[in-house]
Amino acid sequence: MRKGIILAGGTGSRLFPATLPVCKQLLPVYDKPLIYYPLSVLMLAGIRDILVISTPHDLPLIRRLLGDGERLGVRFAYAEQARPAGLADAFRVGRDFIGDDAVTLVLGDNIFVGGHLSEMLAEAAAQTGGATVFLSRVGDPQRYGVAELDSDGRIRSIEEKPATPKSNWAVTGLYYYDNAVVDIAAALTPSARGELEITDINNRYIERGALKGIVLGRGYAWMDVGTHEALLQAGNFISAIENRQDIRIACVEEVAWRMGFIDTAQLAALAVPLAASDYGRYLESLVDEAGEADAP
Repeated sequence: MRKGIILAGGTGSRLFPATLPVCKQLLPVYDKPLIYYPLSVLMLAGIRDILVISTPHDLPLIRRLLGDGERLGVRFAYAEQARPAGLADAFRVGRDFIGDDAVTLVLGDNIFVGGHLSEMLAEAAAQTGGATVFLSRVGDPQRYGVAELDSDGRIRSIEEKPATPKSNWAVTGLYYYDNAVVDIAAALTPSARGELEITDINNRYIERGALKGIVLGRGYAWMDVGTHEALLQAGNFISAIENRQDIRIACVEEVAWRMGFIDTAQLAALAVPLAASDYGRYLESLVDEAGEADAP
């Protein structure tokens, strides 16, 4: 069994003053809250047990939005991270939740878009041991954990925010691990920044020869929405795709329905309170299409 964690902590200071009253994961990216995007990634991977980690201040608002997950055919648990302590701290906070299972961590401010994304997620989930990370080519690798690849495309090392990057391949905010990650995280010591670094975990897997990298190539978009400009660009990007193709990206109700977590009647019920919005009318159109498909 594989469980999921959404890390939605931090202060969002780069987005002040917009994030003074509310965490960035609840800010809208075009037509839905930012947290819907990483949530949809876990759901597309078939993950139905999900822990949301956030601050004591923000967790009640996130819980108000997501609830217990029953309406989407999933189960949400919640845990507090009192202060920013690094991405790897998620496995300490979530240790009891993870138990003896494998786990996927996704950052609450990351957006992934691509036509065959679900197949790539399934490929990562099919790994029975070790770890898998997703790589995306970026123009400013100094801002990220950067992977050094050998001539066969295997990851040789990962360096956090290097002054002189060895490549342009950034490690995105989506990580698949076997259960060993729990003990690896427990044994970490804080970096010079005073945080538990996810890069240290990944390098432990490299030392074991157990880290796989999946490249997000042409046709895939990865966005780290941590600044005002990035938030605006992401909203414009999502708007352009949705309005051009008449689809919805990261529509969690649709994902739940297409993954078989809920049936058409449940989807129709979810559309009712949203009927005044384009988002709700899109859900209604899915219900209508399903009815037409079932008609004799």
